Amino acid sequence: VQLQASGGGLVQPGGSLTLSCTVSGFSLDYGALGWFRQAPGKGREVVSCMRLRDGSTYAAESMRGRVTISRDVAKNTVYLQMDSLKPEDTAVYFCAARPPVGVSCHVEDGYEHWGQGTLVTVSS
Repeated sequence: VQLQASGGGLVQPGGSLTLSCTVSGFSLDYGALGWFRQAPGKGREVVSCMRLRDGSTYAAESMRGRVTISRDVAKNTVYLQMDSLKPEDTAVYFCAARPPVGVSCHVEDGYEHWGQGTLVTVSS
């Protein structure tokens, strides 16, 4: 299983960015796909995730209303669109995948496969 995250970069406060996670060796029909981030000096936290069986999604409270997670099964790709970005959103963003387990997708435990991370910098 391989996950390749891309799309990070420098964006001004208030701007938007869409991250992509291309997945190989893992079906986007079952399990969960999550986006996590780690800011400098802080622990890793969930940003948003999707339960792949039914497409239900979750967004962290800090990102609610500013983030949309979506998937393109034909392209084996999951997207994270982020709007109204703030300097505190600066972090390395990771995508991760896990098989079906009996907990909400925002629980980090159980994610077995991780991408390499893509840096998002929000600054003027």
